[in-house]
Amino acid sequence: MKLVGLALVFVCTFGGLLIAMHFDIPKFMKLLMLVLGAMPGEMVIIFGCAVSAFMVANSKETIKGTIKYMSALTKPSAYSKDDYIEMMSALYTVFKLARTKGWLSLEQHIETPDESDVFGQFPGFQHNHHAILFLCDYLRIISLGNENPFELEALMDQEIETIEHHEGHPGHAVQTMADGIPALGIVAAVLGVIKTMASISEPPEVLGKMIGGALVGTFLGVWLSYGMVAPIAGAMSGKAESEVMFYRCMKVAIIAFLNGSAPQVAVEFSRKFLPHDIQPGFQELEEKLNELPSPGA
Repeated sequence: MKLVGLALVFVCTFGGLLIAMHFDIPKFMKLLMLVLGAMPGEMVIIFGCAVSAFMVANSKETIKGTIKYMSALTKPSAYSKDDYIEMMSALYTVFKLARTKGWLSLEQHIETPDESDVFGQFPGFQHNHHAILFLCDYLRIISLGNENPFELEALMDQEIETIEHHEGHPGHAVQTMADGIPALGIVAAVLGVIKTMASISEPPEVLGKMIGGALVGTFLGVWLSYGMVAPIAGAMSGKAESEVMFYRCMKVAIIAFLNGSAPQVAVEFSRKFLPHDIQPGFQELEEKLNELPSPGA
């Protein structure tokens, strides 16, 4: 859907121009060729400088994260409803094992989650390296004797805030780049005007084309910023928020269980926390939980 939106930016821009020119195809094509002719040089100035400044301003980690989050154009959310069902099923199994056999029974699963037969029932969650470490770290703290839900919730909030900052930085960095692109468009336009002034002795027909080519820089700067780069930054930030939501969902279930809720009730707290577009139904989740084998059996 997002790729369709970007395509519509092209269609609406040049389609609107064609309508404004009363469908005068010859004049439209002449103007279009002027824009296309000036575009390569203007794009090198605008987008080349924007990307170069982006590389100067951001760390290698942020640049890698930006490349990763470009997937937001084809997969807007980091997790689907099935991913959440699998995660809540894993939490339910862990809580049930802790309730029946004690926290120490989780030790072997916490220390080597990649080899755990409990987590092995949920391969998608098991292979989510950062999420499984997040869960295992807090289970380890609890198994060592700290079962205070208020202290653990405060610690989780701090860690999730750190994760939120880390995951959200690529989108913020691209938005900052988008904010600077219009100014770089002016730079390109000014260079075009300087080039035109150096040819002031040319006839009006030539000067007109040169001035038009210079103004393409201003057009590209504003168009790229608000029509392309800023929406991409928004999509990246949206996907980052969905990444953080996964951790918040786990936090709600863990804290509910520590406060004395039964495993299924703790998972229900987690389910109710989710946005409606990815929230499984009560019956849907209950049926899935009832299909799970008894932990340790």
